[in-house]
Amino acid sequence: MIALVFMLAAGLIQAQVKVSGIVKDARNRIIAGASITLKGTYDGAISDSLGNYSFKTFEKGDFALEAKILNYKTVEQKLTLAKDPLVINFSLKEEVNELTAVSVTAGSFEASDRKKAAAVLNRLDVLTTGGANADITAVVKTLPGAQQIGEQEGLFVRGGAGYEAKQYIDGTVVNNPYYSSVPDLAQRGRFSPNLFKGTIFSTGGYSALYGEALSSVLILESIDLPEKSEATVSLSTVFVGGGLQELAKDKKSSWGFNYGYTNLLPYFQVVKQKPDYFRVPEFHTADANFRFKTKSGGMIKYYTTFSHNDLGLRRANLDSSTLKNAFGLTNTNWYNNLSWKESLGNGWKMNLGLSYSTNVDDISSQIQNQSNQSVTTGLYYIDSTNFTLHSRQDLAQIKTIFEKKISGISAFRFGGEYWYAYTNNKFTTNTLYSRLLEDNFTSLFGEADLYITTGLAAKLGGRFEHSSLVNSSNIAPRLSLAYKTGKDAQMSLAYGTFYQKAETTQSSFNPNLGYTKATHYIINFQKMNKDYTFRVEAFYKKYEDLIKTYPTYNNYGSGYAQGIELFWRDRKTITNFDYWISYSYLDTKRDYLNYPQQLQPSFAANHTLSFVTKKFILPIKTGFNFTYSFATGRPYYDFMYNTATSKYYIADQGTTKPFSTLGFSLNYVPSVGKPNAKTFLVLVASITNVFNNSLVYGYNYSYNGLKKEAITPPAPQFFFIGCFLSWGVDRTQDAINNNL
Repeated sequence: MIALVFMLAAGLIQAQVKVSGIVKDARNRIIAGASITLKGTYDGAISDSLGNYSFKTFEKGDFALEAKILNYKTVEQKLTLAKDPLVINFSLKEEVNELTAVSVTAGSFEASDRKKAAAVLNRLDVLTTGGANADITAVVKTLPGAQQIGEQEGLFVRGGAGYEAKQYIDGTVVNNPYYSSVPDLAQRGRFSPNLFKGTIFSTGGYSALYGEALSSVLILESIDLPEKSEATVSLSTVFVGGGLQELAKDKKSSWGFNYGYTNLLPYFQVVKQKPDYFRVPEFHTADANFRFKTKSGGMIKYYTTFSHNDLGLRRANLDSSTLKNAFGLTNTNWYNNLSWKESLGNGWKMNLGLSYSTNVDDISSQIQNQSNQSVTTGLYYIDSTNFTLHSRQDLAQIKTIFEKKISGISAFRFGGEYWYAYTNNKFTTNTLYSRLLEDNFTSLFGEADLYITTGLAAKLGGRFEHSSLVNSSNIAPRLSLAYKTGKDAQMSLAYGTFYQKAETTQSSFNPNLGYTKATHYIINFQKMNKDYTFRVEAFYKKYEDLIKTYPTYNNYGSGYAQGIELFWRDRKTITNFDYWISYSYLDTKRDYLNYPQQLQPSFAANHTLSFVTKKFILPIKTGFNFTYSFATGRPYYDFMYNTATSKYYIADQGTTKPFSTLGFSLNYVPSVGKPNAKTFLVLVASITNVFNNSLVYGYNYSYNGLKKEAITPPAPQFFFIGCFLSWGVDRTQDAINNNL
């Protein structure tokens, strides 16, 4: 009997077939933990730490052997089971998906509410950065690449002037993203951060979908549908406002509106200003929106905003001890944006954007005596500032993008856009000078996102542009690469050529000015997870065909910018404490405008540093936010014209004192921890330049250069206290979720 058992056991062992092998990836790296299964049976094995697997089976005949593991494509191999052992090796290809694939980050910082985003910042950071007062541009200035400019509005990025950075909303460019310029006073942006779910700040090497920006783009994506219906009221030291958002019961559509009124008279009575305001700044703003989902799951969004503001101020005239310069501004702006995103089936998507804006500035400049009466002196260099300007700018756009999935998450997109730009300037001194500029601007673009493996991706594209005003065309290639170097780490490269038309103030003197040009080269390393972000980036930028204003308006200017930037954000090391540090080194020179040679421009500092901290203390329901910003001194020049040589020369130059300021804000949220609350309250207080440091942005000179005056803020500090109430949506969590 015992002998019979042994004989049967030996027969069974001989009836089994051994299947073994090794599992590797396409780059010959071992894959541990892969599941190897004989399909249709319970037989199989798991690859070990060396990639080896082995199992035995009683099955006979033709079968399929399957190997699979997360983030790799499943592979099957046919085999025939008989008597002899089989060795089946597998080579698995990576499954490229949005969660694991490398992303191209060279030149770009993304702030997004999406979970899959290389989000250096998110929307709440804009609202809670100390001293920024919820101004998107002020927060972006805490990122590497941006300069700390206080006397002009705009983003000055990597050696570029403010007008070389453009803003886009839902794909179309915004013609007047800031309130109209006032001499030596930076203006705020027109748009609230609450409008947007995503923000991409690109310091260079950006997508072929965007053009007409020589140095940088700020890409804003508006929210879709609100969470719930909501009513809001805002009260502060400088403005009052209210609004309503109504979400349909089926949650497929919404509409809303807001109104705000700002009057700085009470504030100026408490906080004295350096200019003498004869018309205190006053603003009316209103906006409305509707949004709805289409039957195919697409989204149509419309947003409109209207603003009207008025101000007037006086300053001492540098060429006379008894005269004053009086400046008055009345601005009306209306902006409209319509976007439509739709899935067309079979992997196709469409994005359609339309926008229209009109901006009217009425500016008056007068020389006044001590009685504030308009006078003339007979001196042209003084009387030339007696003028009025009526300026109207209209911009209509249509932009269409089609996208097709190629394989996995690889995609190809192409499209085109058309702009009609209208500018009418009427300048009056003793006589009326009128200049009408119209431009029909068209562009075609294409771009492919190619995910070769999970660790290797490329973005390849280009643009064709034609301007009827410039009467010229250009072709701008773009290329970016990204390679994963390890867990949460990657390197990126970017190259691109970028063109931009002359500003309308420049084209008014010479409508035949050509494109300005910049070529970007960028290399980037980034290591990022939910707790930490480390980023280092080096760049080189070559400027060509910049606008010169002397001896005539022409495109003979040139320049370069190069540098290195660092960014570190830490949300974990200190419990419930969030901070980031950014540093930029910039070496740049340019020969443009009336510069006699290549010089470091007056808006460029060599070293810039920002340190931002956020801390919410739950027991007292209060968040504390600090922002420290530092920049080395910026150069300043007094260019004077030598009649003997018919050339400009530098009569005086120097470097301003370093820029150093600390901003602070706090948010008190008494409704935290009250689940049955129906009214939600956030109290906000903020102050800029906490230590009251002396800030000098540059110098203005008298006509003969013998007198110069520092350009400083209108007041050393700005104080803000606000109360924000909402019904329907609990906004109190916005103040703490980013820090806990």
